[in-house]
Amino acid sequence: MNTKEVQLGNEPFIHDHVMLKNVEFGKYNEVGTYNFFENVIFGDYSYTGQFCFIQNAVIGKFSNIAAMVRIGPTDHPYERPSLHHFTYRKKMFGFSEQDDHDFFEHRVSRKAFIGHDTWIGHGAIIQPDVTIGNGAIIGSGAIVTKDIPPYAIAVGVPAKVIKYRFPPEVIEGLQAIQWWDWPYEKIKEHLDDFHLDIEQFIKKHNGRKE
Repeated sequence: MNTKEVQLGNEPFIHDHVMLKNVEFGKYNEVGTYNFFENVIFGDYSYTGQFCFIQNAVIGKFSNIAAMVRIGPTDHPYERPSLHHFTYRKKMFGFSEQDDHDFFEHRVSRKAFIGHDTWIGHGAIIQPDVTIGNGAIIGSGAIVTKDIPPYAIAVGVPAKVIKYRFPPEVIEGLQAIQWWDWPYEKIKEHLDDFHLDIEQFIKKHNGRKE
């Protein structure tokens, strides 16, 4: 997203042609043009590019979501004789006055969880019931069908982990620091630290109380 001319704050900056249904925003959010959010919790500082479609998802803080990403796509009931809407949208076709509450409640319950400080690449798809760990990177065009560990880089169809961003002790240090939970003023105060070598950053902040 290009935020050079956007001043983010307590209210989300929402571009044109966005549809929102049951969305809980944090602070410093930006939502790209032609996005659709339904049943979404969207953490502080997270943003999306254009044409994203997100349903039944919990997005952590500082998540970087590129254009055309789909998170939590809903399934058709493939175990039934027919896949079609008429079996779970009966009123739409005039087949019944009975609602399909249980079916849709089950859909909503199948959450996708996206960790803090993640990068979801262009055109990636993340299935329901999947957790993306903190600091993970999902490559462009990947289809994620299984959980991805923290700070892993996963690519492909289906997505597979090809490497980790850092060695285990560095990942453990970052997970312990949990800088994504720092208040705004602390991030601002220590902004230059985010340009330090990763080991220096961990040494400076691991176990530090302020």
